[in-house]
Amino acid sequence: QVQLVESGGGLVQPGGSVRLSCSASGSISSILVMGWHRRAPGKEREFVASITRSGITNYADSVKGRFTISRDNAKNTMYLQMNGLKPEDTAVYYCKSGPSNYWGQGTQVTVSS
Repeated sequence: QVQLVESGGGLVQPGGSVRLSCSASGSISSILVMGWHRRAPGKEREFVASITRSGITNYADSVKGRFTISRDNAKNTMYLQMNGLKPEDTAVYYCKSGPSNYWGQGTQVTVSS
């Protein structure tokens, strides 16, 4: 079992920045990849970014160049640095670990003036 807890969401103005954190506990050694997904109002949940244990990253085209995913294996924590935020980035952001597909409870990010 893996438990994931997100933090760091909130209200931010367009063009602003926010950093999300995802703290993992439990069977940490079973985690090979971690990632972020998001669900915007009225839309399906979508992939945002992922990072493997060795640090290989992958991003959705919509966030490339604006978002940066990273992880601190010593702290069992993953981060998502979000810069240049747009109103269309408004969503609940979920942390996910693989390969066993555990999910966090989500954290709301709202981009609005």
